[in-house]
Amino acid sequence: MEKIDNLDRKILQIIMRNARIPSKDVAMECGVSRAAIHQRIQRLIDLKVITGSGYTVNPKVLGYATCTYIGVNLERGAMYRDVVPEFEKIPEVTECHFTTGPYTMLIKLVARDNEHLMDLLNNKIQMIPGVTGTETLISLDNSINRVIPIYCEE
Repeated sequence: MEKIDNLDRKILQIIMRNARIPSKDVAMECGVSRAAIHQRIQRLIDLKVITGSGYTVNPKVLGYATCTYIGVNLERGAMYRDVVPEFEKIPEVTECHFTTGPYTMLIKLVARDNEHLMDLLNNKIQMIPGVTGTETLISLDNSINRVIPIYCEE
């Protein structure tokens, strides 16, 4: 992988704080041309340093009041590859991780309420072939939600 330099890091710091910032403002803050910013951002995309962009939406405003983390156990860890496509069919599942520790997988999902959560658990998640058990942890509050720190070399 190509080396990421301090200018790349500075650009990442800025655009991670505000993905809608105009390129001219990033260029001004970095002391380079707007064209240089466009080229650098495209290079970071090509290198897969930047893997997406978009807006962060508050799920509660859209009616999803319950955020839940569910530890999922499978018959065999290798079944992970078969189970992931089944989770992809459930729109309320927002994250899926293959993990070490007490669970084979950890998923994050949003639900309208506890009744909706129970329906998702009983009629969708626990019905997936290979799922042997689940443990549900309801998030009461999201106290920290931030991007990773980017450090520039001195």
